Amino acid sequence: MSAFDFAIPYQELHGKHVVLGLSGGVDSSVSAALLKAAGLKVTALFMKNWEEDDTPTVCAAAQDRQDAQAVCDILGIELKTINFAAEYWDRVFEHFLEEYAAGRTPNPDILCNKEIKFKAFFDYAVKVLHADFIATGHYALRSFNAANGLTHLLRGLDPNKDQSYFLHAIDGAVLPRVLFPVGHLLKPQVRELAAHYGLPTARKKDSTGICFIGEKRFHQFLEQYLPAKPGDIVTTAGKVIGRHDGLMFATIGQRKGLHIGGQKTGSGEAWYVVSKDIARNQLIVAQGHGSEELYFKAVSLIKPTFLNGLPKLPLQCACKVRYRAPDAPCTLMLHDNVLTAVFAQPVLAAAAGQSAVFYQGEECLGGAIIDRTFRSIN
Repeated sequence: MSAFDFAIPYQELHGKHVVLGLSGGVDSSVSAALLKAAGLKVTALFMKNWEEDDTPTVCAAAQDRQDAQAVCDILGIELKTINFAAEYWDRVFEHFLEEYAAGRTPNPDILCNKEIKFKAFFDYAVKVLHADFIATGHYALRSFNAANGLTHLLRGLDPNKDQSYFLHAIDGAVLPRVLFPVGHLLKPQVRELAAHYGLPTARKKDSTGICFIGEKRFHQFLEQYLPAKPGDIVTTAGKVIGRHDGLMFATIGQRKGLHIGGQKTGSGEAWYVVSKDIARNQLIVAQGHGSEELYFKAVSLIKPTFLNGLPKLPLQCACKVRYRAPDAPCTLMLHDNVLTAVFAQPVLAAAAGQSAVFYQGEECLGGAIIDRTFRSIN
């Protein structure tokens, strides 16, 4: 199906002022074109969230800024630049380091959306630039419920690109003033539209990894800020079979990069990280993707963030324990006065520090940080 079979979104907002976060990628570029085509007054804002002087080979911000300017020149849109590096360091990066130092696996992109793109950026757009709305190139949708006056966050149409998982922690009060112009499109259609509008980002490669690390090796980057503490890799039976570079470099479910292949004992299957013993600085591994040590029946949760308030519990819903995880049917409940998700079937590789995000159908309700994982629950 062609991208041009879809109506241009937000034409009912003709003449309204929208400030678009323009990253220099294809998704935000097409968002700019669609907003302009809908007759909105568009101001583009390029956010600089990391100081490249500290790590000159990490980010491609200069090139991204040039691409954003080229898009704006073609579309006849004003481009402004704002530096949120200080806010990013204080609100996102320090938490990122604290979590890794504690042996957990944080997701900084979720916190970046909450604290920077939909808080610092939103406040600047509304209070300084007097925007009626902000817009981003995220693959997500929103809907307004006239019956209860609430705005709901929905999955994007493209199941391979849906980013509602990363948006679950934003302030629900902000959502009514947020536009997602490409949320109703598939990724190939977005690239088709970029080519149609003659945008230089039409064939630009999607960014991958954590934004401030980019293509740089994760080990090399993290060692600049946290001292590595090598230790033993130990089987669930207590046998030492190798050495790790530091618990912060490993995550639950990891298979690659352990350097313990070729063991003469055991089943011969691949080894997977199943837990971390922080006190002993040991990385615990088990063999085989089907190992029961890799699967968890429940997770306890902290720091809940639900877009329209914590729903009435217990609640039957679906949960993603990481971005690419499949929906897992669960019961969200209070268990011993702790918010807990109990899964209908054990889920693979839930990890402390990651976010568990909850859905009912297409609606993203919100989520919370995984604090502890349980292979069984009483």
